[in-house]
Amino acid sequence: MTTAVITGVGAVTPLGVGAGVLHRRAVAGESGVSGGTGHCAGFHPGDHLSRKELRRTDRFTQLALVAAQEALTQAGWKAGALPYDPGRIATVIGCGLGGTASFEAQQEVLAAQGAEYVSPFMVPAMMANAAAAHLSMVHGLTGESLCVTSACSSGAQAVGTGMRLLASGAADAVVVGGAESAASPLIAAAFRNAGALSPTGTSVPFDRDRDGFLLGEGAGVLVLETAEGAARRGAEVLGSVLGFGASSDAHHLTAPEPSGRSAAAAVVRAMTEAGAEPGDLAYINAHGTGTLLNDQLESEALRSALGAALPAIPISSSKAAIGHLLGAAGAVEAVATLQALRHATAPPTAGLREPDERLGPLDLVRTARPLPMDRPDRALLGLSTSFGFGGHNAALVLASPGVRKGQD
Repeated sequence: MTTAVITGVGAVTPLGVGAGVLHRRAVAGESGVSGGTGHCAGFHPGDHLSRKELRRTDRFTQLALVAAQEALTQAGWKAGALPYDPGRIATVIGCGLGGTASFEAQQEVLAAQGAEYVSPFMVPAMMANAAAAHLSMVHGLTGESLCVTSACSSGAQAVGTGMRLLASGAADAVVVGGAESAASPLIAAAFRNAGALSPTGTSVPFDRDRDGFLLGEGAGVLVLETAEGAARRGAEVLGSVLGFGASSDAHHLTAPEPSGRSAAAAVVRAMTEAGAEPGDLAYINAHGTGTLLNDQLESEALRSALGAALPAIPISSSKAAIGHLLGAAGAVEAVATLQALRHATAPPTAGLREPDERLGPLDLVRTARPLPMDRPDRALLGLSTSFGFGGHNAALVLASPGVRKGQD
């Protein structure tokens, strides 16, 4: 399997603009959730994008463009001087719902002013593949460009799809990630009426009193290259994606399969592809939505996949700090996992006070914790999980820079 190394990361989340801000504030135990919703309050699109880009894009695409610019800059990619043939650079961005803000705004225009006033940019702004399309156009990436839409696992599956493009030789580099901005009153009402959204607006994953998830918005983008390609151009390697696994519950449109068998299968497949054993994992960034069903399902799935090693592996959920980013969640959490490994520090589940003992023995992180490094030249391995409506399951195994255990 071709190793997919990471040379750039970018993020825009309710904790702020930047992957570094995401990690620093998460480690500090801070939360960007306010009033029950994780809005990117510090993100002002006009500070980053042209007026033309603002007119023609939905907020979810704007989030993706800014996260991607950070990732590409860190990777050392310069406009007009790409390190690879543009036709050999692919773009894969996950999104669950697309441009809901544009859709809702133009519905209001239709009702108040009439059909002739509806924007001709509505459809290209709201289509789920808009972020991938704009990224390819802005940066001149003429390789394959697509959107992965698989609910809350979209971002993780976009990363996995990028890995496969590299491994198959279909691309020399891939810009991957996820973006979503669907924290509107309409979307919140739908999730609340489905029984998934927290009625109190204070839910914390794995906490005994959790009562549902909290909506958020954001984007996460990673630049993936082959190890050979990155070495050839002297790029700094931030880490790597070693394994990807996916599965389907084939059970229910919204409820997870209770036994967790399919979710566990995704984890096992990712671990197998990575050539890793459960005891190799230094950290788990759990899907951890804060719903009773998901937290129980995930606990059972991890126990099934990782066995006796699970109770000793630190676990936390990013969603307590940023909310549930839906189609962006898996990508942003991949960035968060990589940052935890790079800095050898596990962020806490923000606000976790009373872990639910019904979930069984888990090492839930409540305050930031250093990750043990037995040798400085050995990579730390982490697992990031994503589960989506429709029974979509995905898992990623990531590593910090360095030599993997057993291969030095």
